Amino acid sequence: MKVDMTNGSSVDLDDAVFAADFNESLVHQAVVAYQAGARAGTKAQKSRSDVSGGGAKPWRQKGTGRARAGTSRGPLWRKGGVTFAARPRDFSQKVNKKMYRAALRSILSELVRQERFVVVDDFGMGKPSTKAMVSFLDNVKADKGALLVTLENDTNVHLSSRNIPYCQSSSVSGLNPLSLISHDKVVVTSDALGKIQEWLA
Repeated sequence: MKVDMTNGSSVDLDDAVFAADFNESLVHQAVVAYQAGARAGTKAQKSRSDVSGGGAKPWRQKGTGRARAGTSRGPLWRKGGVTFAARPRDFSQKVNKKMYRAALRSILSELVRQERFVVVDDFGMGKPSTKAMVSFLDNVKADKGALLVTLENDTNVHLSSRNIPYCQSSSVSGLNPLSLISHDKVVVTSDALGKIQEWLA
């Protein structure tokens, strides 16, 4: 399979990576797992055993006319603990490496079929420039939102694109299913493309 580059030439795509069938359920599972892994899960409250104090029985068991009480830190008491106290949670879901890569192949293949996958030599950002990046995105018809993929983290590309709405930059190692499906187009450099094919083939 071939895809046209912005300079008029074309580049070969590995069919093992870019000609896979679209597996909607697998892609959905990978996206949900990625989002779940990003949840902090740091909510915490104190139960009656966590609240300080309350070790002594407030009053004797019988003879006072009041309800019996064993601690002054029960949920019904002022300064008492919470009935069903929240605990820190791990929301992450397990997705096998083989399944995760298959989901990425499925997404990339669908992007190619929908002509939303663009390959360029490089972004030509010698220095940070939002104006130059906007012009570049107009040239590749990715002005509605783009994911810019480079081989390694490129500071100039990141600084040039971070102020543009719906535009995000990423290295190959930072690719994830959510960012791939969240942008109108995915713009990849030729050297990053080689790394992707090496990774997912």
